[in-house]
Amino acid sequence: MKPFGRVLPAVAGGVLVVALVAAFLAPADRLQGDLQRLMYVHVPAAWVAYLSFALTLVGSVLWLWRKEPRYDRLAASSAEGGVFFTGLALVLGSVWGKPVWGVWWTWDPRLVTTAVMFFVYLGYLALRRATADPLARARRSAVFGIVAFVQVPVVHMSVVWWRTLHQPPTVLKPGEPSIEHTMLAALLLSVLAFTSLFAVALRARMRIAALEDAVEERMRTAERALAGAAIAAPRTEGVRTDV
Repeated sequence: MKPFGRVLPAVAGGVLVVALVAAFLAPADRLQGDLQRLMYVHVPAAWVAYLSFALTLVGSVLWLWRKEPRYDRLAASSAEGGVFFTGLALVLGSVWGKPVWGVWWTWDPRLVTTAVMFFVYLGYLALRRATADPLARARRSAVFGIVAFVQVPVVHMSVVWWRTLHQPPTVLKPGEPSIEHTMLAALLLSVLAFTSLFAVALRARMRIAALEDAVEERMRTAERALAGAAIAAPRTEGVRTDV
């Protein structure tokens, strides 16, 4: 695992450099010009958010099935990454939308459903912080993580189900992607780069979570020991027992 841990960041960094070069070499959009290059960050951020919440779903199901702490750590760490990348996608969407739509925010179905997803998973993280008992925390979070995932397909399909200013899917849709092939190649490289960086961050966060769990368990053990030491047997020295 140690060689893999050294190789993965290097690979992720290399892919990121190639993706940046490809994003600058790709042709500018005919209507939006260079502003369209935000796509190479906005779309991968949204994709990684989907992936993160999918891993939270997987970790939650596996914890309910196997009751192993590593699956709870996977669910929690993935949710943290998902919240970050969802927030990034929202911010970049606003930056992109201002010159195109004329406003920073509009009550568009894609924007609204994405914002709801962001706050629901913030609630997931808040629930974890608010529950002290590890077993209850893992159980409640697992149920929450499974139920919350229903938002991911709703967010993705919102541009199909409702009238929206947001453009419809150009890659993840039936049929051939409706995007110029050079742009598509640069976009896929960006998606690969973001996914690799997420894998590096997720691995590091899970290792930190394992250390946090070990410290938490040690503190609970110490507290139980102190509580037991506080209860002492009554002293009988000097007390007459023949009365």
